[in-house]
Amino acid sequence: MEDLVCPQCGHPNPADANFCSVCGAVLIPEGDESRTATHAALEVPEDDGAMLVVVRGANAGSRYAIGEVTTIGRHPDSDVFLDDVTVSRRHSEIRRSADGYEIADAGSLNGTYVNGERVESSVLREADQLQVGKFKLVVVGGGGGDA
Repeated sequence: MEDLVCPQCGHPNPADANFCSVCGAVLIPEGDESRTATHAALEVPEDDGAMLVVVRGANAGSRYAIGEVTTIGRHPDSDVFLDDVTVSRRHSEIRRSADGYEIADAGSLNGTYVNGERVESSVLREADQLQVGKFKLVVVGGGGGDA
């Protein structure tokens, strides 16, 4: 099988990869209709629920449901536990809002990024890419608006 080349950064990835191992972009083989950028195979909750999928980091492939308030950090009590020194104990938090979901940095040392931009807070949309420390996560599902 031929490697998949990332459309965003040009990095070669294994043919069975879903995400680029360097930048986390969605990989869809040309002509392959079984994989889509909407991640339908992940069985997103039908109640406008959303989840985070880790695409880069020690626990790549892990999925976390996003609730009313979802904490992200290195503290063991975090809803999304990312065990690495590049992640603050209480790094960021996602809250459900009238616009869908909103992420807010909790005063972390390394910052919280949405689609490559450092943010203090930001409304999240389907397929947004978060960076928390060295981890990259993708937002899947949610009724927070258009992708």
